[in-house]
Amino acid sequence: MAHAHAHHHHDHAGNGGPHGHQHGHQHGHHHAPADFGRAFAIGITLNLVFVVVEAAAGFIYGSMALVADAGHNLSDVLALALAWVAAIAARRPPAGRFTYGYKSSTILAALANALLLAIAIGAILFETVNRLMEPAEPQGMAMIVVAGIGIAINALTAMLFVRGQQDLNIRGAYLHMVADALVSLGVVLAGVAILLTGLAWIDAAVSLVIVAVIAWSTWGLARDSVAMGMLAVPAGIDLGEVRRHLAGLDGVAAVHDLHVWPMSTTGTALTAHLVMPVRPASDGFLHDVAAGLRERFGVDHATLQIESDEHLCEQGC
Repeated sequence: MAHAHAHHHHDHAGNGGPHGHQHGHQHGHHHAPADFGRAFAIGITLNLVFVVVEAAAGFIYGSMALVADAGHNLSDVLALALAWVAAIAARRPPAGRFTYGYKSSTILAALANALLLAIAIGAILFETVNRLMEPAEPQGMAMIVVAGIGIAINALTAMLFVRGQQDLNIRGAYLHMVADALVSLGVVLAGVAILLTGLAWIDAAVSLVIVAVIAWSTWGLARDSVAMGMLAVPAGIDLGEVRRHLAGLDGVAAVHDLHVWPMSTTGTALTAHLVMPVRPASDGFLHDVAAGLRERFGVDHATLQIESDEHLCEQGC
């Protein structure tokens, strides 16, 4: 649990999220938002320029694969913009009705990312079926060169986000870039094969394989973000272990109404009722319990209710 040092003063920085605390990424989290702001700006600019170039090249050289790849790149520019907005929102302080702040927008962005990936899959499938119906005669060399540049741009952008993997929002942006690099690679390989054999259907076959790869990553992202939206216990936390940890504390006779949920793609909250009949809790005790939960389970916000009588628990404990 090496990341706990950054929790209390930089909640937004991506510590101990659903995938984070078991990796012990303690380096550089506290300046992550600034870094990722730059990463988003660079990624969006590079990719937007490339979308225009690639689509134009596709039309000029008669390759619908390049046009489809450009369409897929465009969905990524949207996804990056969405993730950036969520990352900014996560740093805004609580205000008015939003007493938790805007951190949970990162969960919505992760879900929207999964939807965008699904749309991209549909577009590529549609394109592939079209290609099978009416085989075109694309220029292989143009496909290789343009899609090759695409691989470089997507790989570069993916590298900007490789550090923030335990934040689902950053992971969504990263997955988009990796998926894009794969799509571009497929187009390069298709170009090589078309040059060597003259068979136009190779392009469609490669495209189908790529769709399967992207579908796999989309499913994982969708599953994780829906679970978060439904306030499921974050993946890296064992609820039974949390319960045992609290029940084993000095003076605690019973634990009930225990809830652990994600506040954002990186922050975790916990509430629990602790029954302490013999020795009531001091401020120091509460402080130590919160610190222990932060260090051991990566919980940023712990709220504990102390009771002296076990029968206060009415229903659903």
